[in-house]
Amino acid sequence: MGSAVERTDEHVREYLMYRGFTSTMKHLDTEIKADKEKGFRVDKIIDQLQHFVLNFDLFGLKEYWLYLDRRLFCRLEDVYRSTVNKLRTSLYRYYVINTIQKGNLEKTQEFFQKQASELQSQVEWRDWFILPFIPTPEQNPAFSPYFSRQWSDTFLVSLHNFLSVLFQCMPQPVLLSFDAEVQKMTILTEENEQLRQLLFALQTESRDQREGDVMVHHKLPVYVQNMDRLGDTELDLVSSQRPVSTTTTSSRNFFSTFLPQGKRTPGKGPQVTTGSSPSQLAVGRKDPPTNPPAKCKEAVQAKEVKPVSSQASTSEPASSQSQQLTNQSTNQPSHPRHKRIQEHEKERKELFSKPPSQTPEKKGEAGEVEPLGEASSDSLDSRSNSRSGGGAAEGGGLSVEQPFIKLSQEEYGEHHSSIMHCRVDCSGRRVASLDVDGVIKVWSFNPIMQTKATIMSKSPLLSLEWATKPDRLLLLGSGVGTVRLYDTDAKKNLYEMNIDETHPRILSLACSPSGSSFVCSAAARSGNVDSAPRLPIPVSGQLLLWDTKTVKQQLQFSLEPEPVAINCTAFNHNGNLLVTGAADGVIRLFDMQRYESAMSWRAHDGEVYSVEFSYDENTVFSIGEDGKFIQWNIHRCGVKQSDQVLPQDATGPFVLSGYSGYKQVQVPRGRLFAFDSEGQHILTCSSTGGLIYRLTNGEPALESVLSLGGHKAPVVTVDWCSAVDCGTCLTASMDGKIKLSTLLAQKS
Repeated sequence: MGSAVERTDEHVREYLMYRGFTSTMKHLDTEIKADKEKGFRVDKIIDQLQHFVLNFDLFGLKEYWLYLDRRLFCRLEDVYRSTVNKLRTSLYRYYVINTIQKGNLEKTQEFFQKQASELQSQVEWRDWFILPFIPTPEQNPAFSPYFSRQWSDTFLVSLHNFLSVLFQCMPQPVLLSFDAEVQKMTILTEENEQLRQLLFALQTESRDQREGDVMVHHKLPVYVQNMDRLGDTELDLVSSQRPVSTTTTSSRNFFSTFLPQGKRTPGKGPQVTTGSSPSQLAVGRKDPPTNPPAKCKEAVQAKEVKPVSSQASTSEPASSQSQQLTNQSTNQPSHPRHKRIQEHEKERKELFSKPPSQTPEKKGEAGEVEPLGEASSDSLDSRSNSRSGGGAAEGGGLSVEQPFIKLSQEEYGEHHSSIMHCRVDCSGRRVASLDVDGVIKVWSFNPIMQTKATIMSKSPLLSLEWATKPDRLLLLGSGVGTVRLYDTDAKKNLYEMNIDETHPRILSLACSPSGSSFVCSAAARSGNVDSAPRLPIPVSGQLLLWDTKTVKQQLQFSLEPEPVAINCTAFNHNGNLLVTGAADGVIRLFDMQRYESAMSWRAHDGEVYSVEFSYDENTVFSIGEDGKFIQWNIHRCGVKQSDQVLPQDATGPFVLSGYSGYKQVQVPRGRLFAFDSEGQHILTCSSTGGLIYRLTNGEPALESVLSLGGHKAPVVTVDWCSAVDCGTCLTASMDGKIKLSTLLAQKS
């Protein structure tokens, strides 16, 4: 902070010198030398206001207050407008009392003359217009409290505290953020250059692989799968054609280039005479000298393959063309790429070759190579694609490819306490974040990170949710039984709905995709605070449906077997289904067309913390107090499809330890996991940042693929906003920091 202020001072000096404001620069230097704190000082604002009052400068006082109102007070929500008006009224009264105490009645009368048009309609000023005409106003019961030293001190302290809290919640001045923006642009430029070099290197490597080694990667799985049906001769025959291939086709297309050639006309390629036998081909091969037994074995096998090629004339062109390609490939022993391929073939023979007794050498089996290779390539490709990072073939020499590349990671640090909720709106343009102090920040991250609105609530806030239509509206659930509909563009409350006095804690909000209604979960007060672990006995609760247009409650859902607090709610894509997770460990699925429960089952030992529909909406995922991440089939009530135990730092309760035995415990409130755009990966919490897993169909159910990192405190809630190939991951932690990680999806 200090270094940023000093650099900003230098920029201001440079500007003043450029404009020729020498006297202003001298005054600036004098005040900078007297300044010791090198930061924001609210006492200087109070001193300036007092200076205007003591010097009877009414015009300067009004202009200074208008500037504060224009730059600071206008950003507050409407609920604080009355507080600002009371402070302005007290400031004007402080000015009037000072003029009377100093005996300057002309300034007193001037104040009421200039402010009459503005103040005469205000009730609190109605009795003050007679003040200049009272002989001893300090003895009048209506005005005597304002002449006391206690009133003036109380007013100045209240104004000081209000401005201090306000400046802590507001973003820094634009000039102070200049240096940070320059550093950010420098870092982004360096990252872009590194990514450009990385992309160039990957393109170069990919081009080299396409020229020579790509066939080694694609064809090995087929050989491994068909080793029980192929002899060494067929294996060598196939592998010898790899250096000649100039196209980077899939395994299916590669087999079609030479095995089905017998179905084509002989005139399409160079042919060998009919008398040339595979045994002659074997004699003419130049195999590596380190493997002489293989050469003899190939000759024996080639003799047994010979009757097969002579039985059917349709296979003759294919075999002769393959022999010619083999001769062409073996007549280049000096080529370094060919030597590499021969070394690969040697390794494969040692690893995957079958014993001689298991190798089929009977007449006619070589003719089965074509349909076997064709049929198996499809299933093998599908299996290799489902492996991690696209799945590198065994022995292929290619590293496992990550599904995502982390392009950048930025930090939003406007919060000063632990985060409870952090959500991106439907359009992906704005983020709303709520901390345990009840401060809500609405901010954007594209093209730059910028705070749009700050909402400070007098009552504690427990939940928030973006409305779907229009997406500028924000639903805020409090701890006193109210839900507010806040317009983030106009920066004001549109409605405030009173839910239920007996169930004042609004734990969860979910807006229907149609935007016409929202679901509200209200719970009774518990004996513990929100940041401590919950009681083992579930508290009573309600699940209500509200209409956003009429701002009225439509109905109350039936919660069987007893009313219980609902911790989390989620709609499916069209709003026809609603899934909830409750404090009694039960997941309930509601039919929103009939407004009744379709099914329910006990999902966790303890409370359900977070629940979401899968991408295809045939299953539901949940995280509970027992630390399990479970996938449920909604077509078969209570049937698990997968079950995996997660570490405690992914499920909570979250613990932040400090010096001298300090420990802060926070129960999960926000979303604990989020899906990518295709529903194949999920983002979860951890002690150092977000963790991305791949969803598998087997055991384990989750496979770790990427750690985002960047946090020094436990991450308590996450969100994932996806758009085309780039996705934005939000991870919020207990130290009030929010990391925004931009990912690039690598398509397989």
